[in-house]
Amino acid sequence: MTSQLAPSNLTFLNKLKNHNDRDWFNANKEEFQQEQAMVTAFAEALLQDLNTHDVIETPSGAKSVYRIYRDTRFSKDKTPYKTHWSGSFKRSGKHRRGGYYFHIEPGNTFIGGGFWGPNANDLKLIREDFSFDAAPMRKILNDAAFISTFKTLQGEQLKTSPKGFDANDEAIDLLRYKQFLVLRKFSDEEVLSPGFLKEAGETFKNMRPFLDYMSEVLSTDINGLQA
Repeated sequence: MTSQLAPSNLTFLNKLKNHNDRDWFNANKEEFQQEQAMVTAFAEALLQDLNTHDVIETPSGAKSVYRIYRDTRFSKDKTPYKTHWSGSFKRSGKHRRGGYYFHIEPGNTFIGGGFWGPNANDLKLIREDFSFDAAPMRKILNDAAFISTFKTLQGEQLKTSPKGFDANDEAIDLLRYKQFLVLRKFSDEEVLSPGFLKEAGETFKNMRPFLDYMSEVLSTDINGLQA
């Protein structure tokens, strides 16, 4: 099966958005399975490319693709199905931190990665490193390849300084982050082009300096030794 995404992959999502109920989905289950198979083939090709420059724990493209079913238990939105295709790849080993993510949705496709929900200890380590010397991270964020791909670091931020850090710290702009994410958006035309797989792979590759530095911060002690 080809690893190029097809117009039908987006068309199905639009139809699902307009008929987001179990009766319609069950009546169109075969179409869903056909479309998901194409997305899985894309994810498998993406994984193979990732493994040329990183070590990935996720065993297959199929294992990377998220279920279409929404968890509605704690949500006011009770529509049963997601209206996007998505998946993620986990880096292998405790010294390779961060992860890769793809999200395919009409008008809102993006390739991303980083650290979605650092725990309190990891967040403290990251902030202490930035406060001590933000130059290595600023060098990464100001690199031409990073800017052309991702523009800037993204993620939820505090409105004030984090507890235990000076509001006048030179790295206060970095210290306010609670998430550390990098994203690159793609138009529908780009998603359906023959070069999308290559561009998605290059996007992941351009995350490596960011992911590798953050991994070093989170997996070494103050003397630079692996924890």
